[in-house]
Amino acid sequence: MNRVEFHYNVSDKFGYLLRLLHKILERELRVVVTCPSEQLAVLDQRLWSEPAHGFVPHCQIGAAAATLEASPIWLAPALPAHANCQVLLNWGADPPEQLGTVERLLELVGTDPDDAQAGRQRWRAYQARGFQIQPYDRKGRD
Repeated sequence: MNRVEFHYNVSDKFGYLLRLLHKILERELRVVVTCPSEQLAVLDQRLWSEPAHGFVPHCQIGAAAATLEASPIWLAPALPAHANCQVLLNWGADPPEQLGTVERLLELVGTDPDDAQAGRQRWRAYQARGFQIQPYDRKGRD
């Protein structure tokens, strides 16, 4: 994998995340959503309580093996070495060090100045590693 998709100027990151997850589920792909450890429980709770587009089957990485096997969406602070997924969606965490079998890496960057600055830093980190970056400007489109 040498391509990263950056979705930036996203005004409603959670709503956009839900739409992307539903598209991924429709294609019957497995996805790991990474985010900082302190935000995992919040993201998990929001996915259980706020999905505007229907149920989003997911679990945190610490779940039982049978639950992980049955769940197409894993939430984790980093990409687990044993993850067998096609998509990695980075929800504001540092760029992943290892990508395993990941075919697509998605980055979501909001309109908040701090989030935008963090997104620019991740963009530069991916460029330095030789990744091709596919930008998607979502301003007014999400």
